[in-house]
Amino acid sequence: MTFLWPELLWLLAGAPVLVGAYVLLLRRRKKGALRYASLDLVRAAMGPGQRIRRHVPPLLFLAALVAAVVAIARPTALITLPSEQRIIILAIDVSLSMRATDVEPNRLAAAQAAAKAFVEEQPADVRIGVVSFAGTASLVQRPTQNREDLIAAIDRLHLQRHTAIGSGIIVSLAAVFPEEDIDLESAIFGRAFARERTAPIEGARKSEKKTFQPVAPGSYPSAAIILLTDGRRTTGPDPVDAAKMAADRGVRVYTVGFGTAAGGAVDIDGWSIYMRFDEETLKAIAEVTRAQYFHAGTAGDLRKVYEGLNARFVLEKKETEIAALFAAAAALLAAVSAALSVLWFHRIV
Repeated sequence: MTFLWPELLWLLAGAPVLVGAYVLLLRRRKKGALRYASLDLVRAAMGPGQRIRRHVPPLLFLAALVAAVVAIARPTALITLPSEQRIIILAIDVSLSMRATDVEPNRLAAAQAAAKAFVEEQPADVRIGVVSFAGTASLVQRPTQNREDLIAAIDRLHLQRHTAIGSGIIVSLAAVFPEEDIDLESAIFGRAFARERTAPIEGARKSEKKTFQPVAPGSYPSAAIILLTDGRRTTGPDPVDAAKMAADRGVRVYTVGFGTAAGGAVDIDGWSIYMRFDEETLKAIAEVTRAQYFHAGTAGDLRKVYEGLNARFVLEKKETEIAALFAAAAALLAAVSAALSVLWFHRIV
């Protein structure tokens, strides 16, 4: 357990002071009791149970004060709670071809505008992550409900060389299923490359991986990938093969194409290079995963994606503030202390 305002815990130092004051008060009362002719008569009248229970209300009141101080310090704890989840990964193409102006103001700016409009309309239970891809792919924002972080991640995107659409889909899958430990190196660079990078260590035990069981395409209703690109792959794994990986996990990959049939020119290092728009690949990806293809999709088009998602209940460990529990305990202890004091002694502590 941790505290958001730990500096307030110094108030607990008052507890020993209260205990000392209570003991001092008891001693004064004991001196007053010596005026009786016989203390045996007083003890007999009180009984052993009466002597013990007279300390119960003050003890409960002290516990209430301690619980109240802890509540003021705002304690937090890592608690496992059930939560509803829907996850959407925005995979955004940041290759140089996205600089083409056949879609105004250019392909990347249009994709960013559509992605930000989508983020701003997200329901409270939808978590969105952002993956960018050019020559390779990376997760630039883990799935979150924080809109400001998502908008900032989209605004930070910058253009790079080459286009690995397949890598973008695979990294997006890994973000949807982090517990599955997808072998990204094998999927993106090939098994031979992965074997070279991970040479076996003598005497090391091989980790046992769970056998993957494919499911029907489109059968996983709690997550989806939205691929925003011009569809022109220049490197990396085949996009359709990567789409089949998503299909085997039941995840739909909605494709949003930015470009025109005529294509557009891009100035790279002083050279004007024609950038083709590959719409057929995007349609194939959507078809394999039982999703839809949108041309230069708007926020209205993308809204259809999360409208078709169903939330699922998962057990999630989350740092949660539990000050309310301590405040409730303090109130309950104080109420019980007062009730017992009135019931037994006809006075409040």
